[in-house]
Amino acid sequence: MRIAFKEWAVVVDALACGEQILILRKGGISEGPGGFQLEHDRLLLFPTLFHQQRELVTPTAQIRYDLIAPRFSPNIVRLECFAEVVDWKLIENIEAAMRLRGQHVWCEEVVREKFETGKTRSLYAMALRVFRLPAPIELPMAAHYGGCKSWVELDTIISRDDAQPVLTDEEFDVKLKQFEHALDTAKV
Repeated sequence: MRIAFKEWAVVVDALACGEQILILRKGGISEGPGGFQLEHDRLLLFPTLFHQQRELVTPTAQIRYDLIAPRFSPNIVRLECFAEVVDWKLIENIEAAMRLRGQHVWCEEVVREKFETGKTRSLYAMALRVFRLPAPIELPMAAHYGGCKSWVELDTIISRDDAQPVLTDEEFDVKLKQFEHALDTAKV
């Protein structure tokens, strides 16, 4: 697997710990006028501090950020997980986005800001089944991995063999049902 998805390190950590299964995405500047597109349904989680600020996440995630940020190397990409997109929705009203409160580590103000910026008033919400690789993989940070973009093609193929789900089937199903219930199309 070579396709990686860039996300705030604190969000990747929450996904890797099974605390959330959700990623909200508006899109990076490099993604052009169409914004974010769900181009792949299997992806490596690429943690980054790019655009991440401590005060933009919940108090619990701020504690996690305080542990992660000092150990983060700008010259190394540390991959620990891959994920499969099991469901996704384009959220086109702020009320629907707010119904996801408690399912992710973003502060409410960040959700509102992301929703309201850009040409469209929308966000993608993706439910991921996350798997931990048998051992972390460290790669040199290549120049073409940088910048404000969601998708990165790695220079190295990463094996998913022997990866284990971070949540049991039952735990994952509970979180997936919460996601689906919050974004039930009858409510959006």
